[in-house]
Amino acid sequence: MRGQSPKPRAVEGTPYSGRCVLKALNPIVIAGQEVLPIIEGGKGISVSNGLSSGAWAAAGGIGTFSGVNADSFDDSGHVVPQVYRGRTRKDRHEELVKYAIEGGITQARIAHETRGNQGRLNVNILWEMGGADRVLEGVMEKCRGIVQGVTCGAGMPYRLAEIAAHYQIHYFPIVSSGRAFRALWKRAYHKYAELLGGVVYEDPWLAGGHNGLSNSEDPRKPEDPYPRVVALRQVMNEAGLPQTPIIMAGGVWWLNEWEHWLDNPEVGPVAFQFGTRPLLTKESPISPEWKTRLVNLEPGDVDLQRFSPTGFYSSAVRNGFLDELHHRSDRQIPFTPEPVGAHETELSVGARKRPVFVTAADKFRAQTWIEHGFTETMKTPDGTLIFVTQEKAEEIRVDQIACMGCLSACSFSNWSQNEEGTTGRKADPRSFCIQKTLQNIAHDGSIDSELMFAGHNAYRFAQDPWYKNGFVPTVKELVERITTGW
Repeated sequence: MRGQSPKPRAVEGTPYSGRCVLKALNPIVIAGQEVLPIIEGGKGISVSNGLSSGAWAAAGGIGTFSGVNADSFDDSGHVVPQVYRGRTRKDRHEELVKYAIEGGITQARIAHETRGNQGRLNVNILWEMGGADRVLEGVMEKCRGIVQGVTCGAGMPYRLAEIAAHYQIHYFPIVSSGRAFRALWKRAYHKYAELLGGVVYEDPWLAGGHNGLSNSEDPRKPEDPYPRVVALRQVMNEAGLPQTPIIMAGGVWWLNEWEHWLDNPEVGPVAFQFGTRPLLTKESPISPEWKTRLVNLEPGDVDLQRFSPTGFYSSAVRNGFLDELHHRSDRQIPFTPEPVGAHETELSVGARKRPVFVTAADKFRAQTWIEHGFTETMKTPDGTLIFVTQEKAEEIRVDQIACMGCLSACSFSNWSQNEEGTTGRKADPRSFCIQKTLQNIAHDGSIDSELMFAGHNAYRFAQDPWYKNGFVPTVKELVERITTGW
Protein backbone atom coordinates (compact mmCIF):
# COMPACT_ATOMS: atom_id res chain seq x y z
CA MET A 1 0.00 0.00 0.00
CA ARG A 2 2.98 2.32 0.01
CA GLY A 3 2.62 5.47 -2.03
CA GLN A 4 -1.17 5.33 -2.05
CA SER A 5 -3.66 7.62 -0.39
CA PRO A 6 -5.62 5.98 2.41
CA LYS A 7 -9.06 4.86 1.27
CA PRO A 8 -11.99 3.54 3.32
CA ARG A 9 -12.13 -0.23 3.26
CA ALA A 10 -15.27 -1.79 1.91
CA VAL A 11 -17.00 -3.95 4.52
CA GLU A 12 -20.07 -6.08 3.97
CA GLY A 13 -23.26 -4.80 5.52
CA THR A 14 -23.40 -1.34 7.02
CA PRO A 15 -20.66 0.88 5.53
CA TYR A 16 -17.46 0.70 7.59
CA SER A 17 -19.17 -1.39 10.27
CA GLY A 18 -16.47 -4.05 10.36
CA ARG A 19 -13.66 -4.18 12.86
CA CYS A 20 -10.02 -4.38 11.96
CA VAL A 21 -7.24 -5.06 14.42
CA LEU A 22 -4.56 -2.44 13.98
CA LYS A 23 -0.96 -3.45 14.38
CA ALA A 24 0.30 -2.47 17.81
CA LEU A 25 0.05 1.31 18.18
CA ASN A 26 3.21 1.89 20.13
CA PRO A 27 3.84 5.01 22.18
CA ILE A 28 6.19 7.54 20.65
CA VAL A 29 8.59 9.99 22.24
CA ILE A 30 7.40 13.51 21.50
CA ALA A 31 8.91 16.53 23.21
CA GLY A 32 10.88 14.31 25.55
CA GLN A 33 7.99 12.18 26.81
CA GLU A 34 6.45 8.92 25.73
CA VAL A 35 2.83 9.43 24.62
CA LEU A 36 0.33 7.81 22.33
CA PRO A 37 0.97 9.04 18.77
CA ILE A 38 -2.40 10.78 18.60
CA ILE A 39 -2.91 14.50 19.04
CA GLU A 40 -5.99 16.64 19.41
CA GLY A 41 -5.86 19.38 16.80
CA GLY A 42 -6.24 22.90 18.11
CA LYS A 43 -9.42 24.61 16.93
CA GLY A 44 -9.74 28.36 17.31
CA ILE A 45 -11.88 30.61 19.48
CA SER A 46 -13.19 28.55 22.40
CA VAL A 47 -13.72 25.33 20.41
CA SER A 48 -10.79 23.33 21.76
CA ASN A 49 -10.73 24.38 25.38
CA GLY A 50 -9.19 23.26 28.65
CA LEU A 51 -11.73 20.52 29.31
CA SER A 52 -11.44 18.87 25.89
CA SER A 53 -7.65 19.14 25.65
CA GLY A 54 -7.14 18.09 29.27
CA ALA A 55 -9.29 15.01 28.73
CA TRP A 56 -7.28 14.12 25.61
CA ALA A 57 -4.01 14.37 27.53
CA ALA A 58 -5.50 12.37 30.40
CA ALA A 59 -6.19 9.59 27.89
CA GLY A 60 -2.47 9.43 27.08
CA GLY A 61 -2.10 11.64 24.02
CA ILE A 62 -1.30 15.30 23.44
CA GLY A 63 -4.18 17.67 24.08
CA THR A 64 -4.21 21.06 22.38
CA PHE A 65 -6.20 24.01 23.63
CA SER A 66 -6.74 27.13 21.57
CA GLY A 67 -4.84 30.27 22.41
CA VAL A 68 -6.93 32.23 19.90
CA ASN A 69 -9.23 34.42 22.01
CA ALA A 70 -10.05 31.66 24.45
CA ASP A 71 -12.74 32.12 27.09
CA SER A 72 -12.08 33.41 30.57
CA PHE A 73 -14.64 33.43 33.39
CA ASP A 74 -15.89 35.81 36.07
CA ASP A 75 -16.16 34.97 39.78
CA SER A 76 -19.53 33.33 39.17
CA GLY A 77 -18.16 31.03 36.50
CA HIS A 78 -19.80 32.84 33.59
CA VAL A 79 -17.94 33.46 30.34
CA VAL A 80 -16.56 36.99 30.22
CA PRO A 81 -18.05 38.66 27.11
CA GLN A 82 -15.37 40.11 24.86
CA VAL A 83 -16.77 43.61 24.55
CA TYR A 84 -14.62 46.32 22.93
CA ARG A 85 -14.88 49.88 24.18
CA GLY A 86 -11.79 51.47 22.66
CA ARG A 87 -12.36 54.42 20.32
CA THR A 88 -9.68 53.42 17.83
CA ARG A 89 -8.72 50.13 16.23
CA LYS A 90 -5.40 50.17 18.03
CA ASP A 91 -7.17 50.68 21.36
CA ARG A 92 -9.51 47.78 20.63
CA HIS A 93 -6.56 45.67 19.50
CA GLU A 94 -4.98 46.12 22.93
CA GLU A 95 -8.23 44.99 24.53
CA LEU A 96 -8.27 41.93 22.27
CA VAL A 97 -4.71 40.96 23.23
CA LYS A 98 -5.60 41.29 26.92
CA TYR A 99 -8.71 39.10 26.49
CA ALA A 100 -6.65 36.50 24.60
CA ILE A 101 -3.94 36.29 27.24
CA GLU A 102 -6.44 35.99 30.09
CA GLY A 103 -8.40 33.34 28.20
CA GLY A 104 -5.31 31.36 27.29
CA ILE A 105 -4.11 31.31 30.90
CA THR A 106 -7.56 30.24 32.08
CA GLN A 107 -7.82 27.36 29.63
CA ALA A 108 -4.24 26.22 30.28
CA ARG A 109 -4.98 25.89 33.98
CA ILE A 110 -8.24 24.02 33.36
CA ALA A 111 -6.46 21.65 30.98
CA HIS A 112 -3.64 21.04 33.46
CA GLU A 113 -6.08 20.21 36.26
CA THR A 114 -8.10 17.95 33.95
CA ARG A 115 -5.20 15.91 32.60
CA GLY A 116 -4.18 14.59 35.99
CA ASN A 117 -0.47 14.65 35.20
CA GLN A 118 -0.96 12.41 32.15
CA GLY A 119 -0.04 13.05 28.53
CA ARG A 120 1.13 16.44 27.30
CA LEU A 121 -0.47 19.83 26.71
CA ASN A 122 0.07 22.15 23.76
CA VAL A 123 -1.33 25.59 23.09
CA ASN A 124 -2.36 26.38 19.53
CA ILE A 125 -1.58 29.83 18.13
CA LEU A 126 -2.60 31.22 14.75
CA TRP A 127 0.47 33.14 13.62
CA GLU A 128 -1.60 35.50 11.49
CA MET A 129 -3.78 36.49 14.41
CA GLY A 130 -3.26 39.97 15.79
CA GLY A 131 -0.55 40.10 18.43
CA ALA A 132 0.23 36.36 18.13
CA ASP A 133 3.70 36.64 19.66
CA ARG A 134 2.47 38.87 22.49
CA VAL A 135 -0.40 36.49 23.29
CA LEU A 136 1.89 33.45 23.36
CA GLU A 137 4.40 35.24 25.58
CA GLY A 138 1.64 36.52 27.88
CA VAL A 139 0.17 33.05 28.33
CA MET A 140 3.53 31.38 28.90
CA GLU A 141 4.60 33.95 31.51
CA LYS A 142 1.88 32.52 33.77
CA CYS A 143 1.95 28.90 32.55
CA ARG A 144 5.52 27.72 32.93
CA GLY A 145 5.47 24.02 33.73
CA ILE A 146 1.80 23.71 32.76
CA VAL A 147 2.11 23.88 28.97
CA GLN A 148 4.73 21.69 27.32
CA GLY A 149 4.45 22.79 23.70
CA VAL A 150 3.06 25.22 21.16
CA THR A 151 1.66 24.41 17.72
CA CYS A 152 1.51 27.22 15.24
CA GLY A 153 0.47 27.68 11.63
CA ALA A 154 -1.31 30.05 9.25
CA GLY A 155 1.71 31.89 7.96
CA MET A 156 5.47 31.52 8.38
CA PRO A 157 6.12 31.72 12.14
CA TYR A 158 9.85 32.41 12.08
CA ARG A 159 9.87 33.73 15.69
CA LEU A 160 8.09 30.65 17.05
CA ALA A 161 11.31 28.78 17.90
CA GLU A 162 12.86 31.80 19.60
CA ILE A 163 9.82 32.29 21.84
CA ALA A 164 9.64 28.58 22.63
CA ALA A 165 13.32 28.59 23.59
CA HIS A 166 12.79 31.50 25.96
CA TYR A 167 10.15 29.53 27.87
CA GLN A 168 11.83 26.15 27.35
CA ILE A 169 8.86 24.51 25.68
CA HIS A 170 8.77 22.48 22.48
CA TYR A 171 7.42 23.93 19.28
CA PHE A 172 5.42 22.28 16.49
CA PRO A 173 5.21 24.33 13.28
CA ILE A 174 2.33 23.55 10.93
CA VAL A 175 3.33 23.32 7.27
CA SER A 176 1.80 21.97 4.08
CA SER A 177 5.01 21.21 2.19
CA GLY A 178 8.66 20.32 2.63
CA ARG A 179 9.53 23.59 0.93
CA ALA A 180 7.82 25.61 3.66
CA PHE A 181 9.66 23.73 6.39
CA ARG A 182 13.00 24.18 4.63
CA ALA A 183 12.48 27.96 4.62
CA LEU A 184 11.62 27.98 8.34
CA TRP A 185 14.56 25.73 9.19
CA LYS A 186 17.18 27.69 7.29
CA ARG A 187 16.06 31.09 8.51
CA ALA A 188 15.40 30.37 12.18
CA TYR A 189 14.67 26.86 13.42
CA HIS A 190 18.16 25.42 12.98
CA LYS A 191 19.22 27.56 15.94
CA TYR A 192 16.75 25.77 18.23
CA ALA A 193 16.77 22.22 16.87
CA GLU A 194 16.66 20.58 20.31
CA LEU A 195 13.20 22.04 21.05
CA LEU A 196 11.57 21.08 17.76
CA GLY A 197 8.98 18.63 19.10
CA GLY A 198 7.57 17.65 15.72
CA VAL A 199 6.49 19.02 12.37
CA VAL A 200 2.77 19.03 11.62
CA TYR A 201 1.97 18.29 7.98
CA GLU A 202 -1.52 19.73 7.49
CA ASP A 203 -3.06 18.51 4.27
CA PRO A 204 -4.34 21.64 2.48
CA TRP A 205 -7.17 19.80 0.72
CA LEU A 206 -8.53 17.82 3.67
CA ALA A 207 -7.98 19.80 6.86
CA GLY A 208 -10.60 22.07 8.38
CA GLY A 209 -10.10 25.75 9.05
CA HIS A 210 -7.38 27.74 7.28
CA ASN A 211 -5.35 25.72 4.80
CA GLY A 212 -1.88 26.31 3.41
CA LEU A 213 -2.54 26.08 -0.32
CA SER A 214 0.14 27.87 -2.29
CA ASN A 215 -0.46 29.81 -5.50
CA SER A 216 1.09 26.95 -7.47
CA GLU A 217 -1.43 24.39 -6.15
CA ASP A 218 -4.90 23.85 -7.57
CA PRO A 219 -7.64 23.81 -4.91
CA ARG A 220 -9.72 21.62 -7.23
CA LYS A 221 -7.03 18.95 -7.61
CA PRO A 222 -6.16 17.30 -4.28
CA GLU A 223 -2.74 15.70 -4.11
CA ASP A 224 -1.86 12.45 -2.38
CA PRO A 225 -0.43 13.26 1.07
CA TYR A 226 2.00 10.33 1.06
CA PRO A 227 4.59 11.68 -1.42
CA ARG A 228 4.29 15.15 0.10
CA VAL A 229 5.06 13.76 3.55
CA VAL A 230 7.91 11.65 2.18
CA ALA A 231 9.34 14.83 0.63
CA LEU A 232 9.00 16.58 3.99
CA ARG A 233 10.84 13.70 5.69
CA GLN A 234 13.65 13.99 3.14
CA VAL A 235 14.04 17.68 3.99
CA MET A 236 14.05 16.84 7.70
CA ASN A 237 16.62 14.09 7.20
CA GLU A 238 18.88 16.50 5.36
CA ALA A 239 18.56 18.85 8.35
CA GLY A 240 19.63 16.07 10.74
CA LEU A 241 16.11 15.44 12.10
CA PRO A 242 15.44 11.76 11.29
CA GLN A 243 13.93 11.07 14.73
CA THR A 244 11.77 14.18 14.90
CA PRO A 245 8.16 13.05 14.39
CA ILE A 246 5.97 14.16 11.51
CA ILE A 247 2.38 14.68 12.60
CA MET A 248 -0.16 13.94 9.87
CA ALA A 249 -3.14 16.31 10.09
CA GLY A 250 -6.18 16.56 7.86
CA GLY A 251 -8.31 13.66 6.67
CA VAL A 252 -7.33 11.31 9.50
CA TRP A 253 -10.33 9.30 10.65
CA TRP A 254 -9.51 5.61 11.20
CA LEU A 255 -5.89 4.69 11.82
CA ASN A 256 -6.25 1.34 10.07
CA GLU A 257 -6.38 3.36 6.83
CA TRP A 258 -2.93 4.72 7.62
CA GLU A 259 -1.38 1.49 8.86
CA HIS A 260 1.14 1.47 6.01
CA TRP A 261 2.58 4.71 7.43
CA LEU A 262 3.50 3.01 10.71
CA ASP A 263 7.06 1.67 10.98
CA ASN A 264 7.67 2.96 7.46
CA PRO A 265 11.25 4.21 6.92
CA GLU A 266 10.11 6.59 4.17
CA VAL A 267 7.82 8.36 6.66
CA GLY A 268 9.89 7.89 9.80
CA PRO A 269 8.45 8.52 13.27
CA VAL A 270 4.84 9.57 12.77
CA ALA A 271 1.87 10.66 14.85
CA PHE A 272 -1.66 11.60 13.81
CA GLN A 273 -3.67 14.70 14.57
CA PHE A 274 -7.45 14.65 14.94
CA GLY A 275 -9.23 17.96 14.56
CA THR A 276 -12.79 17.16 13.51
CA ARG A 277 -13.54 13.97 15.46
CA PRO A 278 -13.01 15.56 18.91
CA LEU A 279 -15.77 18.05 18.10
CA LEU A 280 -18.29 15.28 18.67
CA THR A 281 -17.46 14.36 22.27
CA LYS A 282 -19.13 15.08 25.57
CA GLU A 283 -16.27 17.37 26.60
CA SER A 284 -16.44 19.36 23.37
CA PRO A 285 -17.84 22.84 24.11
CA ILE A 286 -19.69 23.29 20.80
CA SER A 287 -23.49 23.56 20.91
CA PRO A 288 -25.86 20.56 20.67
CA GLU A 289 -27.14 21.98 17.38
CA TRP A 290 -23.61 22.01 15.97
CA LYS A 291 -23.06 18.41 17.07
CA THR A 292 -26.33 17.35 15.45
CA ARG A 293 -25.33 19.05 12.21
CA LEU A 294 -22.05 17.15 12.16
CA VAL A 295 -23.75 13.74 12.24
CA ASN A 296 -25.98 14.72 9.32
CA LEU A 297 -23.33 15.95 6.89
CA GLU A 298 -22.98 14.38 3.46
CA PRO A 299 -19.97 14.15 1.14
CA GLY A 300 -19.29 17.56 -0.38
CA ASP A 301 -20.94 19.53 2.43
CA VAL A 302 -17.57 21.01 3.46
CA ASP A 303 -16.54 23.84 1.17
CA LEU A 304 -12.97 24.91 0.35
CA GLN A 305 -13.19 28.63 -0.37
CA ARG A 306 -11.21 31.87 -0.16
CA PHE A 307 -13.52 34.34 1.56
CA SER A 308 -11.48 34.51 4.75
CA PRO A 309 -10.05 37.97 5.54
CA THR A 310 -6.70 36.25 6.16
CA GLY A 311 -6.30 35.66 2.42
CA PHE A 312 -5.89 31.91 3.03
CA TYR A 313 -8.16 29.22 1.69
CA SER A 314 -10.31 27.72 4.41
CA SER A 315 -12.67 24.77 4.78
CA ALA A 316 -16.05 25.09 6.46
CA VAL A 317 -19.52 23.55 6.32
CA ARG A 318 -21.57 24.90 3.45
CA ASN A 319 -24.49 26.71 5.09
CA GLY A 320 -26.42 29.96 4.79
CA PHE A 321 -23.37 31.96 5.85
CA LEU A 322 -21.13 30.60 3.07
CA ASP A 323 -23.97 30.62 0.53
CA GLU A 324 -24.44 34.35 1.11
CA LEU A 325 -20.73 34.98 0.54
CA HIS A 326 -20.78 32.97 -2.69
CA HIS A 327 -23.84 34.87 -3.93
CA ARG A 328 -22.33 38.19 -2.87
CA SER A 329 -19.26 37.57 -5.02
CA ASP A 330 -21.41 36.30 -7.89
CA ARG A 331 -23.19 39.67 -7.97
CA GLN A 332 -20.01 41.41 -9.08
CA ILE A 333 -18.99 43.38 -12.14
CA PRO A 334 -15.83 45.30 -13.11
CA PHE A 335 -16.05 49.06 -13.59
CA THR A 336 -13.90 52.03 -14.57
CA PRO A 337 -14.24 55.66 -13.41
CA GLU A 338 -14.00 56.84 -17.03
CA PRO A 339 -15.07 55.27 -20.35
CA VAL A 340 -12.40 52.74 -21.34
CA GLY A 341 -12.77 50.17 -24.12
CA ALA A 342 -15.93 48.14 -23.68
CA HIS A 343 -16.63 49.96 -20.41
CA GLU A 344 -18.60 52.71 -22.13
CA THR A 345 -22.03 52.32 -20.54
CA GLU A 346 -22.80 54.64 -17.67
CA LEU A 347 -24.12 53.27 -14.38
CA SER A 348 -25.06 55.51 -11.44
CA VAL A 349 -23.99 54.18 -8.04
CA GLY A 350 -24.08 55.26 -4.43
CA ALA A 351 -26.27 57.74 -2.59
CA ARG A 352 -25.00 60.56 -4.79
CA LYS A 353 -25.58 58.56 -7.99
CA ARG A 354 -22.07 59.10 -9.22
CA PRO A 355 -21.43 57.63 -12.65
CA VAL A 356 -19.08 54.72 -13.31
CA PHE A 357 -18.65 52.85 -16.58
CA VAL A 358 -19.38 49.20 -17.25
CA THR A 359 -20.13 47.03 -20.25
CA ALA A 360 -23.65 47.04 -21.63
CA ALA A 361 -24.11 43.39 -20.63
CA ASP A 362 -22.96 44.08 -17.07
CA LYS A 363 -25.34 47.03 -16.77
CA PHE A 364 -28.21 44.70 -17.69
CA ARG A 365 -27.07 42.26 -14.99
CA ALA A 366 -26.77 45.10 -12.46
CA GLN A 367 -30.28 46.33 -13.20
CA THR A 368 -31.61 42.82 -12.70
CA TRP A 369 -29.94 42.57 -9.27
CA ILE A 370 -31.26 45.98 -8.30
CA GLU A 371 -34.79 44.93 -9.27
CA HIS A 372 -34.42 41.96 -6.92
CA GLY A 373 -33.55 44.17 -3.94
CA PHE A 374 -29.76 44.29 -4.17
CA THR A 375 -29.79 48.04 -4.46
CA GLU A 376 -26.53 48.94 -2.69
CA THR A 377 -23.18 48.91 -4.47
CA MET A 378 -19.86 48.50 -2.70
CA LYS A 379 -16.43 48.90 -4.30
CA THR A 380 -13.79 46.21 -3.92
CA PRO A 381 -9.99 46.60 -4.01
CA ASP A 382 -9.96 44.88 -7.41
CA GLY A 383 -11.90 47.50 -9.35
CA THR A 384 -15.24 45.74 -9.16
CA LEU A 385 -18.65 46.47 -7.69
CA ILE A 386 -20.73 44.06 -5.65
CA PHE A 387 -24.49 44.43 -5.20
CA VAL A 388 -26.06 43.80 -1.79
CA THR A 389 -29.20 44.70 0.10
CA GLN A 390 -29.34 47.82 2.23
CA GLU A 391 -29.35 45.65 5.34
CA LYS A 392 -26.25 43.71 4.30
CA ALA A 393 -24.40 46.89 3.26
CA GLU A 394 -25.06 48.42 6.68
CA GLU A 395 -23.92 45.23 8.44
CA ILE A 396 -20.68 45.21 6.45
CA ARG A 397 -19.96 48.86 7.20
CA VAL A 398 -20.68 48.46 10.93
CA ASP A 399 -18.44 45.39 11.15
CA GLN A 400 -15.62 47.14 9.31
CA ILE A 401 -15.81 50.18 11.58
CA ALA A 402 -15.88 47.96 14.70
CA CYS A 403 -12.68 46.14 13.72
CA MET A 404 -10.56 45.20 16.75
CA GLY A 405 -7.49 43.98 14.89
CA CYS A 406 -7.94 40.24 15.44
CA LEU A 407 -5.57 39.50 12.52
CA SER A 408 -2.09 40.75 11.77
CA ALA A 409 -3.57 42.00 8.49
CA CYS A 410 -7.25 41.92 7.53
CA SER A 411 -8.54 42.26 3.99
CA PHE A 412 -12.11 42.87 5.20
CA SER A 413 -11.37 45.98 7.26
CA ASN A 414 -7.90 46.86 5.85
CA TRP A 415 -6.48 46.77 9.42
CA SER A 416 -2.83 45.89 9.89
CA GLN A 417 -0.78 45.77 13.07
CA ASN A 418 2.01 47.70 11.34
CA GLU A 419 2.87 51.27 12.30
CA GLU A 420 0.42 52.70 9.77
CA GLY A 421 -2.43 50.54 11.05
CA THR A 422 -3.53 49.65 7.53
CA THR A 423 -2.79 47.21 4.72
CA GLY A 424 -2.75 50.13 2.27
CA ARG A 425 -5.61 48.57 0.29
CA LYS A 426 -9.31 49.33 0.24
CA ALA A 427 -11.40 47.26 2.65
CA ASP A 428 -12.91 44.27 0.84
CA PRO A 429 -16.70 43.89 1.27
CA ARG A 430 -16.60 40.40 -0.25
CA SER A 431 -15.12 39.08 3.01
CA PHE A 432 -16.39 39.16 6.61
CA CYS A 433 -15.45 39.83 10.24
CA ILE A 434 -13.98 36.50 11.28
CA GLN A 435 -13.75 37.41 14.97
CA LYS A 436 -17.45 38.21 15.12
CA THR A 437 -18.71 35.05 13.43
CA LEU A 438 -16.39 32.65 15.27
CA GLN A 439 -17.27 34.19 18.63
CA ASN A 440 -20.96 33.90 17.73
CA ILE A 441 -20.93 30.24 16.73
CA ALA A 442 -18.71 29.27 19.66
CA HIS A 443 -21.23 30.83 22.03
CA ASP A 444 -24.44 29.24 20.74
CA GLY A 445 -24.90 31.36 17.62
CA SER A 446 -26.93 30.06 14.70
CA ILE A 447 -25.19 27.20 12.91
CA ASP A 448 -26.68 28.33 9.61
CA SER A 449 -25.71 32.01 9.73
CA GLU A 450 -22.17 31.74 11.12
CA LEU A 451 -18.89 30.24 9.90
CA MET A 452 -18.64 26.55 10.88
CA PHE A 453 -15.16 25.14 10.32
CA ALA A 454 -14.80 21.38 9.71
CA GLY A 455 -12.51 18.96 7.92
CA HIS A 456 -13.59 17.47 4.61
CA ASN A 457 -14.09 14.01 6.13
CA ALA A 458 -16.74 15.26 8.56
CA TYR A 459 -19.40 13.45 6.50
CA ARG A 460 -18.01 10.22 7.94
CA PHE A 461 -19.80 10.83 11.23
CA ALA A 462 -22.98 9.86 9.40
CA GLN A 463 -21.36 6.74 7.92
CA ASP A 464 -19.85 5.47 11.16
CA PRO A 465 -22.35 3.23 13.01
CA TRP A 466 -20.63 4.08 16.30
CA TYR A 467 -22.46 7.43 16.27
CA LYS A 468 -25.88 6.01 15.47
CA ASN A 469 -28.87 6.73 17.71
CA GLY A 470 -27.34 9.96 18.91
CA PHE A 471 -24.33 8.41 20.66
CA VAL A 472 -21.73 10.98 21.71
CA PRO A 473 -18.57 9.51 23.25
CA THR A 474 -16.37 10.90 25.94
CA VAL A 475 -12.86 11.89 24.87
CA LYS A 476 -11.55 8.80 26.67
CA GLU A 477 -13.90 6.55 24.70
CA LEU A 478 -12.90 8.21 21.44
CA VAL A 479 -9.18 7.80 22.14
CA GLU A 480 -9.70 4.14 23.04
CA ARG A 481 -11.59 3.58 19.80
CA ILE A 482 -8.95 5.36 17.73
CA THR A 483 -6.19 3.21 19.17
CA THR A 484 -7.97 0.07 17.95
CA GLY A 485 -7.70 1.43 14.40
CA TRP A 486 -11.29 2.65 14.28
